[in-house]
Amino acid sequence: MSSITTDQVGSFDGTAMAVHRVAGVAADARPVLMLHGLFSSAEVNWIKYGHAALLAQNGFAPIMPDWRVHGASEAPRDPAAYPVDVLVRDTLHLVEQLNLEDFDLVGFSLGARTATSAVIAGLKPRRLILSGMGIEGLTNWKKRSAFFVDMIDRFDTIERGDPAFMAKSFMKSTGIDREAARLLLTRGVGDIDVAQLQRIAMPTLLLIGEDDRDNGSPWSLAEALPDARVEEVPGNHMSSVVQKDLGQAILRFLSA
Repeated sequence: MSSITTDQVGSFDGTAMAVHRVAGVAADARPVLMLHGLFSSAEVNWIKYGHAALLAQNGFAPIMPDWRVHGASEAPRDPAAYPVDVLVRDTLHLVEQLNLEDFDLVGFSLGARTATSAVIAGLKPRRLILSGMGIEGLTNWKKRSAFFVDMIDRFDTIERGDPAFMAKSFMKSTGIDREAARLLLTRGVGDIDVAQLQRIAMPTLLLIGEDDRDNGSPWSLAEALPDARVEEVPGNHMSSVVQKDLGQAILRFLSA
């Protein structure tokens, strides 16, 4: 397994964000910023199942932040720490702080949603991968987040068989602070104007588990983007990230 280094980077408001890298990559390796999903972490989405190592072995330098509230980053409980589109602001600040100019961008689920908003806001990666995302996942945040807010509010009473049991179990396994997560869900994420998707002009891969429609149709999203195609890998929204196929698909697209 590749060795991982971790630095703490202060975001726009001083919140400490953990940024993970694969140790020992060549100085001329191509940066690829990788954004993980909700209640997950860089470790779970990119490191544990070998995706980051595969990229590092093939000329890329994965840069993998943990969102605020997630992983080894801070989880403030002050509502002021969650302005609308806070994760987009975290992303833009991180790119500036790390002096990233010529880089690729990969996001899974909430990370894909955030990557979309960041590009609309002006970020210009060479290539973009949105994984675990369909067009409905960009436009119905209140409905999608309501499921998770309800899960947090009922956390201690949810039992096996409840539709929220899997989400509760995953959240428990990753040690997410429930109070901070509720603030992020209810305050920190904004909707995306579909008309603005035309601003995403770079080649884009919509990478989706063959049984994953949690965030709607990736094909409808591809139709709304200027230069996008869909590729399926095995698995559903939870299991696709554990498949080697995911990392291999990322590598193929970024290497083309």
